[in-house]
Amino acid sequence: MKNKIKRYLLNILAKSRRQEGFTLIEMVVVIAIIVILVLLIVPNLLGQKKKAETKTGDAFKVTIQTQVELYKDDKGKLPASFDELVKNDYLTEDQKKKAEEKKYSINKDGEVEISKNQG
Repeated sequence: MKNKIKRYLLNILAKSRRQEGFTLIEMVVVIAIIVILVLLIVPNLLGQKKKAETKTGDAFKVTIQTQVELYKDDKGKLPASFDELVKNDYLTEDQKKKAEEKKYSINKDGEVEISKNQG
């Protein structure tokens, strides 16, 4: 009986020593799971980035619009350009550059909009 148990235990130990790594099937399954997770996560992240950029742009436009309205309240007239807002400390030079990059302009009603004449 002791010999049978001894052989059985040695047989189990020998089998466990032979199986040190993962099988090809196990590796393929793990890689497939990782690929599926990446395919599900990446599009969601890209969508969130676009949403954040849009909200940032909207917030910037509101900031510029607020500064135009403050200028009008203080001076009693609309600013002729962003340069006038910078000169009177309603906008920073960086804000002016960003507004010009986004092709914003101040229309005759004092609303900030995308310039139609700049494409």
